[in-house]
Amino acid sequence: MFKNKKVIIFDMDGTLIDSMGIWNKTDESLIKRFTNKTVDEFFKENNIQSKDIGQLRDRLLAEFKSGDIYLQYCSWLKERFNTNKTAEEILKTRWEISNKLLMSEVDYKKDADILLKKLKEAGFILALATTTPKSRLDLYRKILKKVNIDEIFSVILSKEDVVHKKPDPEIYNKILEKLNAKPEECIVVEDALIGVQSAKNAGIEVINMYDKYADADREEIEKLADYKVQNYKELINILDRD
Repeated sequence: MFKNKKVIIFDMDGTLIDSMGIWNKTDESLIKRFTNKTVDEFFKENNIQSKDIGQLRDRLLAEFKSGDIYLQYCSWLKERFNTNKTAEEILKTRWEISNKLLMSEVDYKKDADILLKKLKEAGFILALATTTPKSRLDLYRKILKKVNIDEIFSVILSKEDVVHKKPDPEIYNKILEKLNAKPEECIVVEDALIGVQSAKNAGIEVINMYDKYADADREEIEKLADYKVQNYKELINILDRD
């Protein structure tokens, strides 16, 4: 999978770092705080057809596509919360909840830091393509000590760097442009369906890094992804073999 490639592009949340569970916990706490209901009770009351809060969030973020997608997400929640709080206030509460969880729980997935260093040493150009806001990336810079993202990645694009969000290919197309690279010279590592779709829409091969929080979309992911791996040790072994 690495032969004839010169650029390896990574997603952040759920791919490089174990954070998707934190986002689910955040939204579960948010729903509980504003409605005093569990997620299942909230879904039932609002006739929401989703397997879990993560699948619902990803579907909504994909539908919003442009602008502040997280503010739009909180606006969608507000309509169902029956609260006088604004969408901005709900978003602020969401960031406060998530920041506390991230500071205590987030880290690189096992062996992700080792793979990044090996790829860099092997001469690959590394890029980061994430819908994470810049403010959240700044928090990650403080938390993630094993690898300095500013030193390891030649290009870092986040939510504010694009108009159209994943699954639109804009973020990947911009990385191709910045690095003067062709799609066939690159490969993407993504965990979630909207990320896989985004890379495929840009004409780039995709390695799906398994994350249990993407299981609700597993069937569709496996149809689209060019390669599937369970963990970073598996990728390290493939790199060493290639």
